[in-house]
Amino acid sequence: MDLTLEWSSEQEVKEITPAFIEKLEELLRLAGELEGVTEGEVALTFVDDEAIQELNKQYRDLDKPTDVLSFAMSEFGDDEIRINYEDDGEADLDDLQDGETVSEGFIEPLGDIIISVPRAIAQAEDYGHSVERELGFLFVHGFLHLIGYDHQSEEEEKIMFAKQEDILQKAGLTR
Repeated sequence: MDLTLEWSSEQEVKEITPAFIEKLEELLRLAGELEGVTEGEVALTFVDDEAIQELNKQYRDLDKPTDVLSFAMSEFGDDEIRINYEDDGEADLDDLQDGETVSEGFIEPLGDIIISVPRAIAQAEDYGHSVERELGFLFVHGFLHLIGYDHQSEEEEKIMFAKQEDILQKAGLTR
């Protein structure tokens, strides 16, 4: 198994090209290697400010748009629903590779990353770098949140942002 990226976009964005999706897959691979995460699926959705504001309000009680939100599958609070995956014997066996069982065909979801494209475009302009770099930064930031990193303290922020910069540099997404 590998780390996989499933993505969707609720809007047309010229920066989201097949080559850019390949760059995001490279970022995921690099971040996974750095953190020892070798398997799992990350679901990425590109949205507008209105959609991310609604999610921010619903899940964080903040009625304003933000640049990125992450929803890790491994974090279960008292108010979250646990999903149990069971083999009911009705899996589509045609989708399995030779020698693979139903449970082997299942890719463990790491979580969801939601990125506001208009916010990323504005931030790229503010910081004086490309939109691709900003989207890549937000994606790596979201991934690190999925695997447990946070930036509530100054020390946590230094660690997380250093890891992000290292990954972006390795992928050639410089400022």
